[in-house]
Amino acid sequence: MKNLGNMLKQAQQMQTRMAEMQAKLESTEVEGQAGAGMVKVKLTGKGELRRIAIDPSLMTAEDREVLEDLIVAAHADAKQKVEAMMAEEMQKATAGMNLPAGLKLPF
Repeated sequence: MKNLGNMLKQAQQMQTRMAEMQAKLESTEVEGQAGAGMVKVKLTGKGELRRIAIDPSLMTAEDREVLEDLIVAAHADAKQKVEAMMAEEMQKATAGMNLPAGLKLPF
């Protein structure tokens, strides 16, 4: 029974850390770039798009396809950074817990 009590205590601690992590992710912004910084995309830690900045030199009809590709690439860069940040925060939140290998949180 001592093990069960310890597990419950760990679960409560993890729940507290998860709530803190969620709050941190909401207030954090991550920037992705493409085209040597000519297109910048900002996402929240939860992956919500906040803003796009486009260098004025890309705003020509001839460069439309290039611009579209750069927006997609900048978004992918920002999303990768968000996922890396989330993985790092999740590792901190579950530190010290003996979770089964391969278990992904949050579910």
